[in-house]
Amino acid sequence: MAPKTKPKKTAAKPARPSGVIKKKRNAQAAPARKRRASTRRVPWEHLGHPSSGVVVTGGASGIGEACALHLAEAGRPVAIWDRNLEGARRVAELCRARFQVKAIALEIDVADSASFPEAVVASANAIGLIGGLVHAAGIDGAMQITDMTDEAWDTVLDINLRAAAILTKELAPSLIESGPGSAIVYLSSIEGFFGHDFLPAYSASKAGLLGLTRSAAHTLGPKGVRVNSICPGAVETPLLQPLLDIDGVRAGLEARTPLLRLAQPEDIAKVVRFLLSDEAAFVTGASLVVDGGLTAISGI
Repeated sequence: MAPKTKPKKTAAKPARPSGVIKKKRNAQAAPARKRRASTRRVPWEHLGHPSSGVVVTGGASGIGEACALHLAEAGRPVAIWDRNLEGARRVAELCRARFQVKAIALEIDVADSASFPEAVVASANAIGLIGGLVHAAGIDGAMQITDMTDEAWDTVLDINLRAAAILTKELAPSLIESGPGSAIVYLSSIEGFFGHDFLPAYSASKAGLLGLTRSAAHTLGPKGVRVNSICPGAVETPLLQPLLDIDGVRAGLEARTPLLRLAQPEDIAKVVRFLLSDEAAFVTGASLVVDGGLTAISGI
C-alpha cells in the first residue's frame, strides 16, 4: 500500500484592500452602455425671464426692430417708440401676429424728453409693468468738427445720449418695482472707443453711453436693476447704408473683419435679449463689443 501524502498547501491569496470591488471576468467585453438622452432642456425659456414689458426706442427699423422681434419671440411684451409711427405700428403688429405678445407703437421723438412721462404711462397701460429698456434710437450727424454747428451737435447728443439718461431716470421707478431681473441695454458703438474724423458728435455720444452705463449700474444695481451697453461694429442698417453705398466700403469692412462679413441687426438683437434676461443675472456695468472681431485687430 502506497504511503499517504499530505496535500500541498497553496499559497494564500492576498486579501483585497478594503473598498476595492472585485471585477467579474467576462469572456466578452460588455457593450458600451448607451447614454440616456438628457431630459434637461436648453434654457431657452430663461431668455424670456423676467417676463415683464420692455420699451424699445428706435424700434421701427434696424437694430431696434430686430430687438423688439427677438424679445417678443421670447414672450416679452414690447412698447415700440419711434418717430416713424407707421414703421413702429408695422413692427408691433409683427410682434402680436407672430408671437402673440402684447405690443404697442408710440410716435415718440426721444429728443423731446418732455414726452416721456405720458409715453411711459401709455406703454405700461398697454403691456403691463415695465422691466426693461433698450435705447436703440440714434443718428450719426456725419460731419467734421470744423464744420460742426451748435444745432448739429445738440441734436446728436440729445438723441443718442441725453435721451438714454432721462429715460433711465423716468423708468427707474417701474424697473425697481418690477423687481430683480429688470435691466437696461444702451446701444453704444465701437466708435465710443475709436474716434472717426466725420463722426465727432456721434463718437462723443457713444463714449458718453459707456460712462452712463457704469454710473447707472452703480446706482441701480443695489435696487435690483442691471445696466449694460453693447458696442456694435459695422451693422447692415439704414443708418450705415449711405456709407456702404460708397464704392469699396463694404468690401473693405468685410475684408478687415475676421468673420469676413458685416453684422446683421439680428446678431446684435440676440445679445440684447441675452443681457435683458436672467441668463445675464450677474452682468452689469459692462460694455460688450459685438463686432465680428473688427476691433480685435484694428479700428473701424
